[in-house]
Amino acid sequence: MTVVAHTTKDIDLLARLMRAEAVGEGNLGMLMVGNVGINRIVGNCLDFINIRTISEMLYQTPGGFTGKDSPLFFGYSTSLEKRLAERVIRGETFHPSTHALWFYAPATGEQCRSFWFNQRNSGRYKSHCFYVPAPGACPELY
Repeated sequence: MTVVAHTTKDIDLLARLMRAEAVGEGNLGMLMVGNVGINRIVGNCLDFINIRTISEMLYQTPGGFTGKDSPLFFGYSTSLEKRLAERVIRGETFHPSTHALWFYAPATGEQCRSFWFNQRNSGRYKSHCFYVPAPGACPELY
């Protein structure tokens, strides 16, 4: 099953975004970043209304991912990165990013904030804190 429509170009874009945002977090960290991206498309809520494609999600302004401007985003994605992207496109989710629409990396030694832009912390994985919408705000995600 596929959660969002996609092309081979979309798989490459998502794979490169996942690498740019979380290569230091390993495969699981990249999968979680992919979850957030796919959730923004599926959710169709809050800051992500009418974001229907991977390209729209990635290049959304304001509110898109900063990783698209990273040197890690440019260049070819590897076959492993593409397989990871395909997994989240097929709907695999990983806690704490299962329903998350946002994440950030706090400064070294800092804890995750309980709330970030009025969104509840769902957990942390390595250096990323994940945040989910308030109950009822995005029913498509649940």
